[in-house]
Amino acid sequence: MKSQPSLYVGTSGWAYAAWKPQFYPPKLAAKNFLKHYATQLNAVEVNYTFRRTLSEKVAQSWITDVGPDFRFSLKANQFITHIRQLKDPVTLDRFLPTLEPLAKQLGPILFQLPPHLKADVELLNNFFEHMSRHVKSAVEFRHVSWFTDKTYEALKKWNVALCIAESEDLITPEEHTAEYTYFRFRKPNYGPDELRSLVGRAEKSLNAGLETYVFFKHEEDPRSPLNAVQLLETVRTNRGN
Repeated sequence: MKSQPSLYVGTSGWAYAAWKPQFYPPKLAAKNFLKHYATQLNAVEVNYTFRRTLSEKVAQSWITDVGPDFRFSLKANQFITHIRQLKDPVTLDRFLPTLEPLAKQLGPILFQLPPHLKADVELLNNFFEHMSRHVKSAVEFRHVSWFTDKTYEALKKWNVALCIAESEDLITPEEHTAEYTYFRFRKPNYGPDELRSLVGRAEKSLNAGLETYVFFKHEEDPRSPLNAVQLLETVRTNRGN
């Protein structure tokens, strides 16, 4: 019998003291935030690598604080996405080895493109031709010109997920282009009806046999982690997990 696809849910980051006391206990030290976070959620999207190089020491400290089924989804370095703007695939040769300490706990790498970068499918193909098939990737396009069948076909060719991002400024079409799905729910808040809708979207992805990643935007209050916990628990209950 084929096993059910996995659901990974979290937020963008975890180091927010403002999440006390609703999410983090009032007296919890900052050094223990990730350890507590991992008791409630099973994934996190990390911005750390956008500006810095991940050291083996930092990676090991993260792994020590979480269980073996936890996933870290890291943002690609800005040199790749914003300075070279995917024009230099060789940059992957320097970036990918720094992620190896996370081993099997590495989720999809998020390539978040700058808002001014317009569609260039040839650029996309040339870049991902150099990406290892063993590394999961998602691309967040922030210019509407990318949302075309040619883009989706290119992503499918390389088994790269279209990052389905939802913000107040731009809604990404819900196209599934890989064997896994990557949602970024970026609105400041979601009401009960909206949250039920997000649950349904995650369940639809899972029912299609896709490993599913869901990340909520962090806010200076605990709404995002609490929404994430509710979504994860609701889907697990509905699926009998």
